[in-house]
Amino acid sequence: MNAPRLVIGDGHLGIWGALRNVWPEAEEQRCWNHKVLNVLEQLPRRQQAVAKPMLRAIAYAPTRAEAERKRKAFEAWCHRHGYGKAAETMGRDWERMVTFYRYPKEHWRHLRTTNVVESPFAALRLRTDAAKRFKKVERATAVIWKMLMVAQTRFRRLSAPELLAKVYAGARYEDGIEVAERGVAA
Repeated sequence: MNAPRLVIGDGHLGIWGALRNVWPEAEEQRCWNHKVLNVLEQLPRRQQAVAKPMLRAIAYAPTRAEAERKRKAFEAWCHRHGYGKAAETMGRDWERMVTFYRYPKEHWRHLRTTNVVESPFAALRLRTDAAKRFKKVERATAVIWKMLMVAQTRFRRLSAPELLAKVYAGARYEDGIEVAERGVAA
């Protein structure tokens, strides 16, 4: 496999260390859904309903500058209410959280989270106990494979697949919009 341009993952440090060893040129994007859950864990349950829309607003900000402004506002809210640990959690790994702004805006919905990969496997996890009852590994494997084939029919198609060639070729984007190299038109 050639080096990927971007790898999306949760906060597990092992994946980022391994990534740097195998593909040091690959960019890193932290999963927003995992980050939001991590931040919410640092808040009392009664404040989570207030914080969640603020966190979503950060993740879905139209520009990186706007995301940073909203992050600072959220961190200020945390400090005002005595939730410094939540503010610290939000700020941790910030550069990995906003990598998607350097890719086409049409791809952002695919790049913000790992859930598109995790969701098909959630249904499989529910059925692993049943699969353990099969007497032959091949039969359990066949059931799992068939379940993945059914799940595949519901996968979301990539938005703007025609931009993949540009991304692979190294086109630069700022806030989702392609920027021209010096002396070269975009």
